[in-house]
Amino acid sequence: MNMNSAKRIAAKKLNIGVSKLKVEPTAQKKVKEAITGQDINGLIKEGTFATSFKGQSKGRARELQGKKKKGRRKGIGTRKGTRNARTNKRDAWIVRARSQRKYILILLKDAKVDKVQYRDLYKKIKGGFFRSKGHIDSYLSKK
Repeated sequence: MNMNSAKRIAAKKLNIGVSKLKVEPTAQKKVKEAITGQDINGLIKEGTFATSFKGQSKGRARELQGKKKKGRRKGIGTRKGTRNARTNKRDAWIVRARSQRKYILILLKDAKVDKVQYRDLYKKIKGGFFRSKGHIDSYLSKK
């Protein structure tokens, strides 16, 4: 087996790139004599292929990721898409409507609203009348 084939097979088994694989100069003859994949496995166990290399550090990437998790780095200069592309209006409406519907169901169970009021509120939520749960409370206190 030639050197290139042996390196390719060894790289595949070690799950690294061929360019990151070095062959010990003293063991080049052994590598050329290797015929099967099992022979290559044996050479890998012996330490014929040196794989110590410097990779790319993820330190800075992790630091940025931490800041983004906290909600930083979301200013105008960072944004690429429109507001609707970043958070879809329809999805936002769905989230808001579901939370409001849960809220009026709790009000119904706690007997703070009757069935007629519940239906009225439900339809108003469907029509997008309320901005938030707080808006529902202020609407009810005025009624």
